Amino acid sequence: MNAADEVAVARFLDGEIAFSDIPRVVEAGMAAADGADAMTVDGLLDADLRARALAGEACRRATA
Repeated sequence: MNAADEVAVARFLDGEIAFSDIPRVVEAGMAAADGADAMTVDGLLDADLRARALAGEACRRATA
């Protein structure tokens, strides 16, 4: 969730998305955590990367 929030807030501060888009972007990023292996560092890093990617996609959709 933090990774998606970081992406959303950065895009908001850059003027790329509206403040009201932040929850939708975070929600999209949280979808990446579903089924993530939180018992290993590699699993957490993978979930972080997927959350950032999904949040970035959600930001692009918000501006389309």
